[in-house]
Amino acid sequence: MAWHLGQLNVARLLHPIDDPATAQFVAALEPINRLAEASPGFVWRLQDESGDATAIDVFGDPLLIVNMSVWESIESLRDFTYHTNHRTVLRRRAEWFEGRNDPHLVLWWIEAGQVPTTDDAGARLGLLRANGPTPKAFTFRTRFDPPI
Repeated sequence: MAWHLGQLNVARLLHPIDDPATAQFVAALEPINRLAEASPGFVWRLQDESGDATAIDVFGDPLLIVNMSVWESIESLRDFTYHTNHRTVLRRRAEWFEGRNDPHLVLWWIEAGQVPTTDDAGARLGLLRANGPTPKAFTFRTRFDPPI
């Protein structure tokens, strides 16, 4: 059986998405999403008809936005996250998002060809927050191999 990597990242905006203080983040969304889609190992990402996921309400908080995607491997997601222009936006996150003390990124293995649901992704984040990294919900720092 082949496995892919599911990824959920949540962030709470300091200002509403249409606030001028968030404009540079919003302007970066389309080019970064295009970069992700063109990256080696990219499989799928959550998006609505506008092409991003900022309007998708997963947790009942209009300032909380989600990024959810599927990748062929941890390495392909890590390369996109830290070795492309995505890193430039990532470095500026404190300008747009509240700091978090709890985990905001969770990774997990899914069968290749499956598309994760936001409910499953939210449950995985809950598992990580409750139990720390496990084979069902982990991080870049503490990772697990796909099931055999």
